[in-house]
Amino acid sequence: MSLLPIFLSLDGRRCLLVGAGAVALDKIGSLLKTGARLRVVAPQARPEVRQLARDGKLEWIPRAFQPSDLDGSFLVITAADSPAVNAAVYREAQARGVVCNSVDDIPNCDFFFGSVVNRGDLQIAISTAGSSPAVAQRLRREVDEQLPDDLGPWLKNLGELRREVLATHPRGEDRRLLLHELAQRQICDSALCSTKQLARTGRGASRAAAGWVYLVGAGPGDPELLTVKALRLIESAGVILHDDLVAPTILDLAPPHAVVINVGKRCGAKTITQEHINALLVEHARAGRSVVRLKSGDPLVFGRAAEEIAALADAGIPYEIVSGVSAAFAAAASIGCSLTDRNWASKVIFSTGHHAQSHNRSSLPALEDATRVVYMPGRDLALLAAEWLAEGLPPDLPCALVSHAAQPGEMILHTTLGSLGEAPPTPAPSLLLVGWAVRKIETPEVLTVDAAIQALSSELS
Repeated sequence: MSLLPIFLSLDGRRCLLVGAGAVALDKIGSLLKTGARLRVVAPQARPEVRQLARDGKLEWIPRAFQPSDLDGSFLVITAADSPAVNAAVYREAQARGVVCNSVDDIPNCDFFFGSVVNRGDLQIAISTAGSSPAVAQRLRREVDEQLPDDLGPWLKNLGELRREVLATHPRGEDRRLLLHELAQRQICDSALCSTKQLARTGRGASRAAAGWVYLVGAGPGDPELLTVKALRLIESAGVILHDDLVAPTILDLAPPHAVVINVGKRCGAKTITQEHINALLVEHARAGRSVVRLKSGDPLVFGRAAEEIAALADAGIPYEIVSGVSAAFAAAASIGCSLTDRNWASKVIFSTGHHAQSHNRSSLPALEDATRVVYMPGRDLALLAAEWLAEGLPPDLPCALVSHAAQPGEMILHTTLGSLGEAPPTPAPSLLLVGWAVRKIETPEVLTVDAAIQALSSELS
């Protein structure tokens, strides 16, 4: 027989407890927490039960059970020392349609108490249908050890956000996905908390949206090195176009309904052209599908993302780039070395053995045929710019300062090497990217140097 696990609201409801000994005292503690109106019937009672009655927390009737005690009761628990009394209570409860639990007496039970783990509003109840309460208690301890202590406050905050979403967002699939997204996020007290912003705006949910293309980094192959956002997009994608190097264990995360297509080009073998890949991205997005273009490592490191971005922009297809763990970083972690060991290396240069036959790139001087990334560039950018100009880099070489990358307060400043020294300071942490590959791409979020200076001047005035 299968039992129905339910959580009952007993607040304000009359509940009857027959017996007032040690076993009954344990049930009293559980029932009073629910707000139930508790009546205890027993000729004798433990001192604790008597005190609770004097405090007005329960009603104690000092006599033997009578069938009329069941009148008006929502449920009854019998914990008398006499099996005959327990059986009699169960028979009378059955006759009146009142559900009954007889402690440690399985044949005379309509329901069983579970062994409960509590974290605020979260309750996990474990039942063995009376077969072994000791096993239920052992499992409760094991579950309790696995749950974080702050789960209750987090759930309380999540409940507040859920009510806000239900009140401000229209019913539908978007709202359902948003609620599922919120249930997987941390919630902080900051006004800039991205989870709170997501609940209010509904924008930024890392679920694949119809008609969008996501250029997603799959990392070096270990599913545990996927970003949380990448995982959610893969799990909700309608179409996945993946490289050959993406591990099968990552592809297994795709939903059953997803169309998964291998568009890999291994070692230059052109089983599929880049033009064909671009066309597939546009075709599936225009058909209203959510498309994840899954690339090994990070999509912006030797992943030909620039060509796909250009094709999507030309076709008017909305897209988003989701960073991944570069294979270079994973390799360094495997051998236990720092790529920027302060005693041995002050820079990192990425290169590939395969080069595109590009007229533009082949005509560049060697100094310009690279993208330079400077972590923590500091505030004296004029000195750095002067050094590079002295090396022979051109004044119109594109530069981009990125502050708080991929965070709510992200700021991007575009300038040139010749004007880098005039750029206003950006909040740390920031990076400086220099090279023709970082030439400005017009997006609403990008802030030019002139606009940044104007914004800063307005704040100071």
